[in-house]
Amino acid sequence: MNIVYERADVLRMLELNEVFSEAFEDPEHYQSAVPSDEYLSRLIARQDFIPLVAIDSGKVVGGLAAYVLSKFEQERSEVYIYDLAVLESHRRQGIATGLINTLREFAREIGAYVIYVQADPPDEPAVKLYESLGVREDVYHFDIEP
Repeated sequence: MNIVYERADVLRMLELNEVFSEAFEDPEHYQSAVPSDEYLSRLIARQDFIPLVAIDSGKVVGGLAAYVLSKFEQERSEVYIYDLAVLESHRRQGIATGLINTLREFAREIGAYVIYVQADPPDEPAVKLYESLGVREDVYHFDIEP
């Protein structure tokens, strides 16, 4: 297995949405209203969006979507991993860690001071992965309707 990590283009973003749909068992959110190529092109061009994919034999087998948040209290930024997934067939092979390490390179390039991610307690593999890479903070998450 020779995994290649790279920033996603439009085609790879479409493939990544399929990976997220399968890995999260959530086709409603990831496949029911697939974004247009134009929308994805604009999103990918933004400096505050980092889409990364893991490719094995020409196929996207994992990836992440991260956002750069510019802070107001100091001239610095932080990176938030919004989604990260690896196809079940490719799990336990270091791909998620490889994606995060690739994101670390991007974060260093832009001068970010931290990368953070949310994990739900029932998702033990994700919690263990993130604990192996960083410091856990117990926080509350609230969804507020607009």
